[in-house]
Amino acid sequence: MKIGDKVRFLSEKGGGIVSGFQGKDIVLVEDEDGFEIPMQIRECVVIDTNDYNIAKVNTLGLKKPADKEPADRGVKPSVAEAPQARQFVAPPTEIKGNDTLNVKLAYVPQDIKAVTTTLFDAYLVNDSNYFLYYIYMVAEGKSWTVRAHGLMEPNTKMYLEEFGKEFLNNMERVAVQLIPFKEGKSFLMKQAVSVELRIDTVKFYKLHTFRDSDFFEEPALLYDVVRDDIPVRQVFVDSVQLKDALLGKKEGKERLSSNPSTREGSKMSSDKKIIEVDLHIHELLDNTSGMTNGEMLEYQLGVFRRTMEENRRRVGQKIVFIHGKGEGVLRRAIETELKTKYKSCTFQDASFREYGFGATMVTIRI
Repeated sequence: MKIGDKVRFLSEKGGGIVSGFQGKDIVLVEDEDGFEIPMQIRECVVIDTNDYNIAKVNTLGLKKPADKEPADRGVKPSVAEAPQARQFVAPPTEIKGNDTLNVKLAYVPQDIKAVTTTLFDAYLVNDSNYFLYYIYMVAEGKSWTVRAHGLMEPNTKMYLEEFGKEFLNNMERVAVQLIPFKEGKSFLMKQAVSVELRIDTVKFYKLHTFRDSDFFEEPALLYDVVRDDIPVRQVFVDSVQLKDALLGKKEGKERLSSNPSTREGSKMSSDKKIIEVDLHIHELLDNTSGMTNGEMLEYQLGVFRRTMEENRRRVGQKIVFIHGKGEGVLRRAIETELKTKYKSCTFQDASFREYGFGATMVTIRI
């Protein structure tokens, strides 16, 4: 495959002419409307080849002149050819009335008919007349890892990465940062954007969460990053506090005492309500067909880790993880996590009278 070849896409409708490459795996395909679409090379098939030299586009938007044809052997040209003038690429087409910033994060299954086993593609959708410098990141504890970054043109979608179910537990917290601007013209300045999103990984196992949209031929799971110029702010509700509020038992806010022993970092009262988390897979997922035992175990551990992270600052909080007796695989995996990642916390068998042999109680410590 080379620049100038005509290709069509395998996993979605469309195609066009190869105009360039991004790294070893991504090809830029120019469609009939003049938009460059980044696509994985393995998702393209060549249907017509062009053996002529095609002008390449560099990162500044300037076209490089085509290489000269070599002169016939033994024949010297009498007049040196003048270098070709550089030609500017036409600016991206703007859509009337689309100066409001709207950006979405999209997850698209490669095979919607096998949603429990298929790979997924992540995209950033720029539904505005602005260029965007973007950074896409995932959280690893308190740290972040960049998964994709670059520049995308107005009114386009940008392919970010491919991932499988084994990576889902690393995607529970993602972030997108954006700098919007217009090139070569005056514009109304937009604020830089930094949005953190909680991804409900359970949705990746449910067919009905992937829906039709204006941006993809196949169903997709969409998250708003910016809606009508306003960055999205998700609201997170603690399930225990919500339950207490509904039952009319919500306790008043704790006040800091002048006694140093009751300030932040000290032990909290021992009567704090115990949190129960049932890790039985049938309590976490509606459908596990197509999942291996390893994938189910990794999902259960993901719920365990998320619960620990959400409560890591609640000193003295007791959490009971109900894992069942079974073969003890999940129990041993939880103990390994506690001994390596949460060394300051203490743990023991939960009350036999209430949980039998199938639960572990963790106490949060600093």
